[in-house]
Order: sequence, then structure tokens, then C-alpha cells
Amino acid sequence: MNRRGFVGAISALSLVTLLPSGALALTDAQAKALVDSAVADINKVITSGKSLSSMIKEFERIFVKYGDVPIIARSALGVDARRASKSQLKAYTKAFQGYIARKYERRFEEFVGGRIEVEAARKVKSFHEVHTTAFLRGEAPFAVDFLVSDKSGRARFFDMIIEGISLRIS
Repeated sequence: MNRRGFVGAISALSLVTLLPSGALALTDAQAKALVDSAVADINKVITSGKSLSSMIKEFERIFVKYGDVPIIARSALGVDARRASKSQLKAYTKAFQGYIARKYERRFEEFVGGRIEVEAARKVKSFHEVHTTAFLRGEAPFAVDFLVSDKSGRARFFDMIIEGISLRIS
């Protein structure tokens, strides 16, 4: 790279830092794409015909891939999260992600033969809400909303609200 190219690259980089912070923020389309990918992975597991224990392992992998597990775990821990050491939080977060996978273990049997459809995304304050509908055999469809943010460095969902019940709070 010559001097002119170097100066041009530095100039372009400095212009990016002058952009308003919203210019680089997560968009509705990006939030919806994240949930589309997560739902596609979940739907693959549902239709895979795998054993229940395999499905639980896959769900935990999906939860870690698309969910902001440290944020969700800290929220679930509440005020005690502020008192915990770094190693305690790390151990708790690992245990929490396994707990969530096992907690929804019974629900996987209900999901076999069902599907989840992603419908719309909208910005709400500093995050995005992505609305989906779950269709299970023999049950009325129900809403599942994913709250998505990129505040921790990557787009991830930090809450799932199933029929008005928050994963993070409950």
C-alpha cells in the first residue's frame, strides 16, 4: 500500500467514527434474520426424528448460538449476579444453559410435528422485537416473541416471551 492509499484508508476509517451510532446499529431486518436462522435450526431439530436426549443437546447448542446466555443467566440470577465472582458467574451461566435445555425437554415432544413461523420485527427502544407463532399438533397457535439486541457485541436474543411469559424473568 502506498502513502496515498494509507491516508485514504485512515480518512475513511475516521469518517466511520463520526457517523451517528445508530448508523451501525442493528436493523429490523438483521434481527428478523437472526430469529429466522434460529427458528430454522429449531424446526430442523423438531423434524429430525432424533431421540429426546439428542434433541435436548441440539436445543442447548441453538440456545448458546443465538441467545445472549450470559445476559439471560444474569437476569435470572437477579441481584446475586452483582455479588458473584467472575468464575462463579461463568459456572452459573454454564449450569443455567443446561438447565434451560432440560427444562424445555418435555416441550420437545409437543413440538414434534409442529412448526414455528417468523412473522415481523419492530424496533422497541434500544432492541428489536421479532414476533413468531408456534403451531403445535392439537393446540391453538400461540405467540413467541424474541427480544433481540446487539449491545453485547453481536446480535443475539436476550429474552423469549411465550404467551406473555418472559424466559428471562420467570
